Amino acid sequence: MSTFIGKYEAKADVKGRIFVPSAYRKLLSGNEKDRLVMRCDVTNECIVLFPESVWNKKVEDFKSKLDEWNSQDQLLLMQFVSDAEWLDVDAQGRVLISKKHLQSIGVDNSEVLFVGMIDRFAIWSGAKYEQSKLSAQDFASMLKEKMIAKEKI
Repeated sequence: MSTFIGKYEAKADVKGRIFVPSAYRKLLSGNEKDRLVMRCDVTNECIVLFPESVWNKKVEDFKSKLDEWNSQDQLLLMQFVSDAEWLDVDAQGRVLISKKHLQSIGVDNSEVLFVGMIDRFAIWSGAKYEQSKLSAQDFASMLKEKMIAKEKI
């Protein structure tokens, strides 16, 4: 499994093309070097990019929790999947993100921030990312709480 970590600053050109950090591109395998799945995050103002294998697993896991005969479940699945898009990675290692999507995450200039999320990575406005981060004290407290809870299971 790929391990996307760290933060990398990048710039979108006037067309919305952004270089995927080389550290991330190196972790992509086979056809994943040519294509990613993009989905706007449902709770944070960022865009999440998935390698195809990770996306497929996420969809299968999600689908397994749903009842195919329940109309609400089907609408939930449809919306989740229909809000995703394929992104081609060009020969230079760039992806094209529409201005609509960049504006939806608060990118009003060309500056973006790639943030690793272990099996996927996100694109943020640098300012929005800084606003969303936990304080050092809150981070330490929540991390400790989650780690202790996992040990008890």
